[in-house]
Amino acid sequence: MVKPQFLKQKNMNRVLASLAPVVISAIYFFGWRVVAVLAVTAVAGFLTEWYMQSKKGGKVSTACFVTTTLLALSLPPAVPLWIAAVGSVIAIFFAKEAFGGFGKNPFNPAIVGRAFIYVSFPVEMASQFSPAYHGFPGGFAAWSASGGVDALSAATPLFAFRNLSFSTDLLQLFTGSIGGGAVTAAGSMGEVSALVLLFSAVYLIATGTAKWQLTFSTLLGASILSFILHNIAGIAAVPSVPATLFSGALMFVAVFMVTDPVSAPRQQISQWIYGLFIGMMIVLFRYKAAFVGGAAFAVLLGNIIGPSIDMWIAKTKKAKA
Repeated sequence: MVKPQFLKQKNMNRVLASLAPVVISAIYFFGWRVVAVLAVTAVAGFLTEWYMQSKKGGKVSTACFVTTTLLALSLPPAVPLWIAAVGSVIAIFFAKEAFGGFGKNPFNPAIVGRAFIYVSFPVEMASQFSPAYHGFPGGFAAWSASGGVDALSAATPLFAFRNLSFSTDLLQLFTGSIGGGAVTAAGSMGEVSALVLLFSAVYLIATGTAKWQLTFSTLLGASILSFILHNIAGIAAVPSVPATLFSGALMFVAVFMVTDPVSAPRQQISQWIYGLFIGMMIVLFRYKAAFVGGAAFAVLLGNIIGPSIDMWIAKTKKAKA
């Protein structure tokens, strides 16, 4: 049996450190089952990458655990563990190893794994909401928050707004204290608290781990289209700019997914265009798509056009020189 070897990556270690408060908040909101989902995705992803790398004498990258952690936090709290494992295998094998391993993947692996199980298992992924704990000790004193709650009484803020015309209090959206009332659930474990995600963003940007242009442009793109549709076009199904920013997976995606150094463009101007495009597409998908949350598909579209934007900007600069 080949002993696994590890490729140490300082930047990836920083990303893992920035994910720690998100994991802690997820446990608070949804119970210790969060750890089980994290463990399952980590083991499945590690075994997949180790098997593939052992065939060519390579090493398991720290990025593998970043991918599995991001994938786990993008899943619903009550997701069946076997579905989480499937998503992790798809993310590592098809979105990473099939292209040659770390640094060669054109798509964000965690997003690919999430998108695959999102469309393959829509009932488990998009129609079974879990209530979120609030108050002390919250989920720290429980295994899971799910069980016996119907979709209407446990609607996510996005679902409640688009389908029930119910607006969640902005402070509750920002802090993640959405327990009680008509909205008591979140679509995924890592998206609940915009406040926690902003702390992670500050750390990633301050340490030079993530490009602030990517995060800011994504939020800006979502804000622009949300303002146009809500305030100018008067479309009631589109929430206000603050509600758009603080609900759903937008903040999570802007902080952790769009900033992926491998799948994001290299040119600074390209990064602005890339982020603006993804932010706008998220709002458009929320408004028109069958699934309320379309962040994963928006990022995948961004991954597709990212290299072309880079080539276009580089060609334009060369022509002007």
